[in-house]
Amino acid sequence: MSRLANQNINFAIVLRMQGWLLLIEAAFMLLPLAVSWWFGESTAMQAFIYSTLITAGAGAGMAFGIKPRSKSMHKREGLMLTAIIWVFFSLFGMLPYLLSYTFNNVTDAFFETMAGFTTTGSSVIRYVEEIPRGVLFWRAMTQWIGGMGIILFTLAVIPMLNQKGGIALFNAEVTGITHERFRPRVSQTAKDLWLIYIGLTALLTVLLFLGPMDWFDAVCHAMTTTSTGGYSTKNIGLDYWHSSYVFMMVIIFMFIGGISFSLIIAVGRGNFKRVTKNNTLRWYCMTTLITTVAIMGYMAYMGFLDTNSDRFIYSAFDTLSAITSTGFSTFDYEDSGEFVTVVLMVMMFFGGMAGSTSGGAKMDRLIVLLKNTANEFYRVLHTNSVRAVHVDGKPVPNQVVNKVNTFFTIYILIIMVVALYLTFYGIPVFDAMYTSMSAISNVGIGHGVTGANGSWVSLHPGAKWVLAFEMMVGRLELFTVLVVFTRSFWKKD
Repeated sequence: MSRLANQNINFAIVLRMQGWLLLIEAAFMLLPLAVSWWFGESTAMQAFIYSTLITAGAGAGMAFGIKPRSKSMHKREGLMLTAIIWVFFSLFGMLPYLLSYTFNNVTDAFFETMAGFTTTGSSVIRYVEEIPRGVLFWRAMTQWIGGMGIILFTLAVIPMLNQKGGIALFNAEVTGITHERFRPRVSQTAKDLWLIYIGLTALLTVLLFLGPMDWFDAVCHAMTTTSTGGYSTKNIGLDYWHSSYVFMMVIIFMFIGGISFSLIIAVGRGNFKRVTKNNTLRWYCMTTLITTVAIMGYMAYMGFLDTNSDRFIYSAFDTLSAITSTGFSTFDYEDSGEFVTVVLMVMMFFGGMAGSTSGGAKMDRLIVLLKNTANEFYRVLHTNSVRAVHVDGKPVPNQVVNKVNTFFTIYILIIMVVALYLTFYGIPVFDAMYTSMSAISNVGIGHGVTGANGSWVSLHPGAKWVLAFEMMVGRLELFTVLVVFTRSFWKKD
């Protein structure tokens, strides 16, 4: 007899919590509804009214109609809820696209929504300027919501979850090597993170509005920049404004988006010593600087652009866009040789710091991997030596080192498997590898078939569904999603 039947998962509480989350998503839909009303977009208004009612109805049915025998939520329930809610949010979040006739098929609507919530930014909309502004606002908002996290927002606004699995939910969505508890209550930690997030978004909105953007474009780009998502309201992106001021503002906030929010909170509390002694932040800064200088030198060698100041802005912009997984781009690097393409691919793989809104494998894990590799070379010559991996002067536990090694193994394996799957649809090998890495790293920058001279639109529907799943796996950093597919997850302890 199969032992899978002996599972002890509280499905009722998982479904009830999903209901509460859908009610929150319905509340978010009221904002683009107001934008559609402001601009007099009747079709978009109708789409958001129906979308809000459907989402709220489904949420209310689960939240108030399901009566779980036990209100306890443990690690399994937290992992399951976190994995499934991203699918639920995307399924209901795609309704405005379908009902406003932005898309005429479920595949593209779901892909665009998942790319939004995971802040990947790979879009299947060819001409965004033809889309109603209310829909564009919702498109930007999906990235803003997903940047900090769906579950994290719920922990901030529904304090009761603090006693009913809050820690399990927090650890399932706020992924990384370690988790720092800023305060005893998880809900208070979530509020701190969201307040900083909202503050950064508001500040960037004001700064962009003081430049050449109107309020709508400023708000949308502020949301997609602080979330490191990369969606734009213009077909040619930020180049539409031809403004060095806009580029510099976005560069600064993309850089901030790659920094761990624990360090930003430390700065807010006046703890500058912790920031100056953080090795991961130094690695992040040095990697960004070295890459920027390398691309800038390549631009000078190739005679690209006229002045070094322009070369610096463009190279810094693309470096940060790749390493923070924002996905904005400023020039067609594919036509300027393979050097920049490969360099940006490496930056996409690295990613920013753990605990930030950026994607990628994360700089923290790279440091542990490299230091552990150095220790292994040392042990070749000194067989009996015992050396621990140290980060910020503290030893990293062996189980964490093992988890990092496992993470990189699975990460690379997924990239290769999905790339192989994409070649089945006739996509060239390098384009397939680049597209797969872009999806799992939540970047959205394509190459070749999906690059500047191509489009994600052209992908086969089968490829889009697999890439959408890969985006979600990358956003939740592998384990939270993949563990649900293991036999041990369903076995009773």
